[in-house]
Amino acid sequence: MVPKGDRDNIRKFYCDVLGGVVTRADEDRDFLRLGDNFFIAFLYGDVPDESEFLRTARSIWLEIKTDNVEEMREKILASGLARKLEIPDPHLYVQTPGGQCLRLVGIDEDLSFYEGAMEGPNMEKIKAAVSKL
Repeated sequence: MVPKGDRDNIRKFYCDVLGGVVTRADEDRDFLRLGDNFFIAFLYGDVPDESEFLRTARSIWLEIKTDNVEEMREKILASGLARKLEIPDPHLYVQTPGGQCLRLVGIDEDLSFYEGAMEGPNMEKIKAAVSKL
């Protein structure tokens, strides 16, 4: 659930920047499709705008995969709609309108490091960086 005032920026980011499509909408909801297999719904309401990082339990973290990481990185940052997060990791992390956090990765990238197959990320270092945001 996000503030009603975020609707235009949410649509601009998810549709214009990421190429999503609004599949259904009414006064209080947007249903968006990204690619062939991902759908996200936004419920709009009279909720406070807590747009600071880690705003509430409403925040979610998602991974966006692309076949051209550099092009998508530039598109996301050039939009001015997402806040770049300084996470000690080589990937781009952003907080989007509505509060969702995204990590940008390559579509064929080996992510076993993040999936527990190898020694994973230094969580203490990441937690320290996040606490400074």
